Amino acid sequence: MKNTKQQKTKITIVFNRWFLFPLSILLIYGILFAITPGKAEEAVQSSVNVFIGMLIPLAFVFAVMMLVNIFLKPSLIVKFLGKSAGLKGIIFAAFAGIVSTGPIYAWYPLLKDLGEKGVGESLIAIFLYNRSVKPFLLPVMIGYFGFSYAVILVILTILSSVAVGYLVSFVHTYHR
Repeated sequence: MKNTKQQKTKITIVFNRWFLFPLSILLIYGILFAITPGKAEEAVQSSVNVFIGMLIPLAFVFAVMMLVNIFLKPSLIVKFLGKSAGLKGIIFAAFAGIVSTGPIYAWYPLLKDLGEKGVGESLIAIFLYNRSVKPFLLPVMIGYFGFSYAVILVILTILSSVAVGYLVSFVHTYHR
């Protein structure tokens, strides 16, 4: 009997956490509608536009997650991107970060899923860090700053990502 009561308490706590943010947002919008209806309507429209803009990238990421879950077994993912993946994992994570597109928040669910399957924190950090290198913007950077500057910046960004990745892994390991 006691176990059932504890489970109900846990479910209630999780339920409350799920709805705390949406309910607080609705409350804020309600207050704004009462004070300044015009501005509140603009805010709601802006929120709807952001939500619609998120749908395509999130659908893409969830499709990738589904394909990863169907075709890639956790043992294979860990082999290529696990904590002991070595240089191949670093290169793959850096390259994937460079060629990844879309808003960063759309990648978070996939990265969380990969982390749960055994991908190391350092490789996730390397991926995220290398998102700042965008190949399609390199010609613009070269045009403004010159070829040498662009090459040096990209190389230092990639090398820094590895240092940050290992620092994240170190901190995560010792502060659990």
